[in-house]
Amino acid sequence: MAQSKSALKRGAEEARKSLPELLDAAENGRTTVITRHGRPIAALVPISAFPAASGQKSLLPLAGSGRGLWGSNSTKTVAALRDEWER
Repeated sequence: MAQSKSALKRGAEEARKSLPELLDAAENGRTTVITRHGRPIAALVPISAFPAASGQKSLLPLAGSGRGLWGSNSTKTVAALRDEWER
């Protein structure tokens, strides 16, 4: 059975009653928008479409991005910040 990849819309009660079928649809790449009183509330999406599913992103692209953030003498800058805090 070929399904279009457009999102399904289901009311909250209908979604609760048909959760196994909606999970099957998500497994097959289909998104379901769950509504309450006609307003979209949540989406059941395939795990591949969920950004957090890819795990933590690498910090390597950020390497060195803080260079110079504290000036040429970071010890002096941090000490000055501490002194200011203690006033």
